[in-house]
Amino acid sequence: MTSKIINMAERIKDAEDRLLESMFESVTIADDGFSARVVKRVRRRLWLQRLALPVAAIIGGAIAVKPLADLVTAMADLSFSVTSVVPEELVTATTGLIPQAPFVVLGAMLLAACMLGLRAIED
Repeated sequence: MTSKIINMAERIKDAEDRLLESMFESVTIADDGFSARVVKRVRRRLWLQRLALPVAAIIGGAIAVKPLADLVTAMADLSFSVTSVVPEELVTATTGLIPQAPFVVLGAMLLAACMLGLRAIED
């Protein structure tokens, strides 16, 4: 069943519309599958580009696991050695100077809001 809208559009065509249709109407050129091969190659490259970054991130993460674990254990050992050598009064005095987590989160949120605002102003 055809739509009434399409039938009405066919009836509304005037001479210029029919002339334009006849000008752009052409027989397809036989390309022996060339177009299909080009589309296949483009799609393959698109998938390769889409997969390249995640695969590289996974490989890099797998390589970085051991050094990261070593770094965390070294930092833990360092923090334990610093607290055992430094007097207790100095440790408690300096912990008050370290920013608390809510202030860090608030600062990150303000920074993100400013960056989004600047991007919105540019557009």
